[in-house]
Amino acid sequence: MSFQLIEAYIPKDRFSSIQENIEKFNPLKIWTRKVDSDCILIRLLVDSTAIEDILDYFERTSAQLEDMEIMLFPVDAYISKKYSAEKEEKHEAHLERASRQELYSSIEGSATLNAGYFLFVLIAAIVVTIGLIKNSPSIVIGGMVIAPLLGPVVGVAFASILGDFKLLWRSVLTVIAGILLSAVIAIIIGLLFGVPLKSGEFLSRTSVSISDILLALAAGAAGALSTMKKFPSALVGVMVAVALMPPAAVMGMSASVFLWPEALRSTLLLSVNICSILFSAVIVFTLAGIRPVKYEDIKIANNSRNFSIIFVGTIVLLLLIEVLYINHLH
Repeated sequence: MSFQLIEAYIPKDRFSSIQENIEKFNPLKIWTRKVDSDCILIRLLVDSTAIEDILDYFERTSAQLEDMEIMLFPVDAYISKKYSAEKEEKHEAHLERASRQELYSSIEGSATLNAGYFLFVLIAAIVVTIGLIKNSPSIVIGGMVIAPLLGPVVGVAFASILGDFKLLWRSVLTVIAGILLSAVIAIIIGLLFGVPLKSGEFLSRTSVSISDILLALAAGAAGALSTMKKFPSALVGVMVAVALMPPAAVMGMSASVFLWPEALRSTLLLSVNICSILFSAVIVFTLAGIRPVKYEDIKIANNSRNFSIIFVGTIVLLLLIEVLYINHLH
């Protein structure tokens, strides 16, 4: 079981009512300290499973107060004789996830275009393209490990659930920029070294099958779950990157020598993978109960979530039909 510490700086005239409401959440421990004549600091030690409810309350309250500030800290250890082992066993059965506020901060940071993102995509694209040329799965996987695509892809799904269009467009632009950069690098390397038409790694990305769709669905679900559970993203990020980087590289190399059939099939594979990843990630976030707290935001989020599921699900279905049709022709 994990714990977190909340620090809230509350105006003195509202402290009594806020403290009374906070106690209804049954925090494990409460400490208070007077900061100055106008402000009181309250520290709450809480079970991580209850953190989102408390932060939601503070979010609603802070909308009415200008001088209220809230901070959240991880707690590596908590030792107390009063803490019951039976209580810990009771909570272990529940699926724990990071709070919506923590997820937003984490995803917002990883879905931003910056020099570090471009550099990692550049290096990953070079490694992946060389791996395709050498027909080496280990080199391709090595490129996947450093590809920073998990954050922005999950960011698109997360923003869709919340109806946060600012974060949505930022994440979309970050994903598009990463894919375009990968394709450009592949075009350059393809012109310099040629296209490996006998490479199994290359040829496997010029066709689409039902198994590719299942793989992308699994990658999207794993990406969303790892983000919610705050698991190390490098391992799960490989799954997402495998579904995106190699098809983008094959698309670029094929286009560099005007192999349009191969370029179109790899583009179809890339489109299928992106839509499948987003669809499963949106479903996972929906089932996890990710939603805003303010009434006006809830209405926007509900419409955005429904539209996202219907829109992306329809595209996945159309692409599936196209894949089946193409495979039938062959």
